[in-house]
Amino acid sequence: MNSNKLTRILSIVAIYVATLGNYVQSAETVSPNLAKLAEVEAKLSLGQLREMLSLPNDAHYEDDIRKNIIWFQKAFEKRGFVVSLIATEGQPLMLAERRTEGASKTALIYLQADGQPVDVSKWHQPSPYDAVLKEKVDREWKAIDWSRAESELNPEWRIFARSASDAKGPIAMVLAALDSMKKNGLKAGLNMKFVLDFEEELGSPHLPKAVKDNRVDFAADFLMIFDGPRHLSNRPTLYFGARGIANITLKVFGPKRPQHSGGYGNYAPNPALLLSDLLASMKDDGGRVTIPGFQDGITISEQDRKILAAIPDDEKAILTSLGIKNPDKVGATYQEAMQYPSLSILGLQSGWVGDQTRTIIPATATAELDARLVPEKDPESLIALVRQHIEGKGYHIIAGKEPTDEERRNNARLISFDHVVSYGAFRTPLDGPEAKWLVKTLKQTFQADPVQIRMVGGSIPIAPFVSELKILAIGVPTVYLENNQHSPNENLRMGNYVEGIQTFLAILTVPADF
Repeated sequence: MNSNKLTRILSIVAIYVATLGNYVQSAETVSPNLAKLAEVEAKLSLGQLREMLSLPNDAHYEDDIRKNIIWFQKAFEKRGFVVSLIATEGQPLMLAERRTEGASKTALIYLQADGQPVDVSKWHQPSPYDAVLKEKVDREWKAIDWSRAESELNPEWRIFARSASDAKGPIAMVLAALDSMKKNGLKAGLNMKFVLDFEEELGSPHLPKAVKDNRVDFAADFLMIFDGPRHLSNRPTLYFGARGIANITLKVFGPKRPQHSGGYGNYAPNPALLLSDLLASMKDDGGRVTIPGFQDGITISEQDRKILAAIPDDEKAILTSLGIKNPDKVGATYQEAMQYPSLSILGLQSGWVGDQTRTIIPATATAELDARLVPEKDPESLIALVRQHIEGKGYHIIAGKEPTDEERRNNARLISFDHVVSYGAFRTPLDGPEAKWLVKTLKQTFQADPVQIRMVGGSIPIAPFVSELKILAIGVPTVYLENNQHSPNENLRMGNYVEGIQTFLAILTVPADF
């Protein structure tokens, strides 16, 4: 062993000794030394994080997910958890439980373990599953050697890999926090039940039934979601609700086969034009959904407005970041807009473009939509409103995948309509005991009030836990918002990795005595 490496090891040991001697654990005081413990554990855990990220985790590939399941099962069992797999018609859910002597509350903690698919050609590194440490030089991200992290952790460094932020990074933070607790003799303040979801990016299609069939196994006093990005300010954040999600596929039919645009232009109706007109009829120039009843029943009280106004959004900065001049007119502010259901076009397909352009009238035109759901609106009723709107525009919704000859003879406008409701929305009161405990814990840890978000615009499969277990749910996001989530070159900001470990050290050790 060379002298430099020995010096680093002795330095780390000295930090542990010093911080352990100064640490005081109680419901009233969270030692600032948690920050130092988190920094030390962050350095020690980077190898584990890289190993975790090296496992491809696209839920479309069962063999890859099985390798992840084996890895996480060993990781939690190593830390004293009893691990069980809850079978579903797809990938199983993993439940890791550990009781704490004297703890009065049990927390169910949701973690996402799968990731988005990858397009290797769009990544600026050989493999999205071989994590690369980078620093920004002259506005470009440049790879640096991992050995530099042995002696320093620049908070602005980024770890580039698929699932670095969404959402293996938070799992790595949890494991690091548990390791630090053990090394420093810090007792957990609650009983822990971690549930790992390996199909979140598929919409968690089998989770609702699994929760319903296994209520006893999942039973807890409250739920925390260790997933998602912090507020744009990157301050410690809590969110108390999330919109649900449903997907709709529309396919408009034109001629049986693509036809020559010269021979049949002005004669054969173009399904791309018909679909464009139909989609345009669903919103006005301000981006508001015009489908009757779609946004009915949504009220924002004066108290709600105060909660929304307390969130430190910089609307100009948001517009600049998005590269747009004006937002849609659904709400007066960004936060207000997130309180309403949305209807978005995700993608359109008809014919060919670019070098493949062909002079044809296409046979079909397809649109993929999603509807973001809110607690006030029943998901199926909302989807029914979309269906009624389409029928009101003169479309006949076919029964099968392709229209029959009889349907073609008898109907001028033909469309297929398929939908899936993945899960509903949830929203938790901001003044409940669970909320107050978490706010107090984060405030003591970071010496500042956390940002409290009433409801985030994205979707997380939490509603089944809330409805079936009759518990409240609160999100504790830790990653940086600008992380290329779901996109090529996804990354995890090093400062957020360290502060995430600090966050979970506090939450898992401060007694839940409410």
